[in-house]
Amino acid sequence: MTVKPDFPKLVVFQGELPAPNVYRPPSERIISGDPVQSAQNLFQSADGRFNSGIWKAERGTWRVVFTESEFCHLLEGVIIVRGDDGSEATFRAGDAFLSPSGFTGTWEIVEPAKKFYAFYE
Repeated sequence: MTVKPDFPKLVVFQGELPAPNVYRPPSERIISGDPVQSAQNLFQSADGRFNSGIWKAERGTWRVVFTESEFCHLLEGVIIVRGDDGSEATFRAGDAFLSPSGFTGTWEIVEPAKKFYAFYE
């Protein structure tokens, strides 16, 4: 089988990773704690709408407003997600979930968390 020179390459999340982007949610969205976060975006599509990488967060609670649909696979920690519709779910290492575009509510990091993410905006 002949591979075309422009054939997309597989993206493997190992080896030397880019430096993380460290940030906090906007101060008006923080409810409690100091939820320092970092993201290492390991892939971005040519149009910039699909991204994937590794995210970490320290303890704290903040309001979320999703403009993107995001798949999360929690690797470490405990997160409680509460929707403005009254829903609530607790996620632990090994759990996976999706926050759809338009979701609003809060994220509470109960134990420092780490996840793989993939989102489309």
